[in-house]
Amino acid sequence: MDDSKSKIDAYCEVHTTTQSDLLYQLERETYLKTLAPQMASGHLQGRLLTILCQLIQPKIALEIGTFTGYASLCIANGLPEKGVLHTIEVNEELSYISHKYFQKSPVGQKIKPHIGDAKTIVPTLPYPFDFVFIDAGKKDYAAHFDLVIDKVRSGGIILADNVLWSGKVAEKKLDKATRILHDFNEKIQQDERVENVLLPIRDGLLVIRKK
Repeated sequence: MDDSKSKIDAYCEVHTTTQSDLLYQLERETYLKTLAPQMASGHLQGRLLTILCQLIQPKIALEIGTFTGYASLCIANGLPEKGVLHTIEVNEELSYISHKYFQKSPVGQKIKPHIGDAKTIVPTLPYPFDFVFIDAGKKDYAAHFDLVIDKVRSGGIILADNVLWSGKVAEKKLDKATRILHDFNEKIQQDERVENVLLPIRDGLLVIRKK
């Protein structure tokens, strides 16, 4: 990350509503106890998730890729009183962190955690989904989109995280992992069922609205 972008990111965080003490504690524990703490959504993106949900007021939200639960709590913070978030994580070893913070949170009762493969779990969940956040294995992004698109209501929102892949998607020569994300971005761009905007927030956030 170049110095100018670091300064801009820091400035944006300073001028964004402060994260709660609980989210700060979760972020700190994530950095202390996981091998890839940068996978957590973090303050800036977390606030965006909350505000989007406050605007959309999802009755049923879905997250594919819980990790340690930072984004889960941010989504739940924006849900209406009877809103529910189903969050799916394939790695059971991370659940001791996420579940601990879900139990501590005043919105924790809105979160329904699932452990396993999204391809197996999503078909069992109630729908239509009003809001979907995809942040799991990048090679599965296209499959996850295909899995949920017919279960999202018209006007519903799907978000896909990390779609800029440290800016590599804009390079002329793409490695295998970058090619997968570039192909996913192209897939969404060509899908006539949706309209979309790619935001350069953190590592790229693709906002997709179903028509």
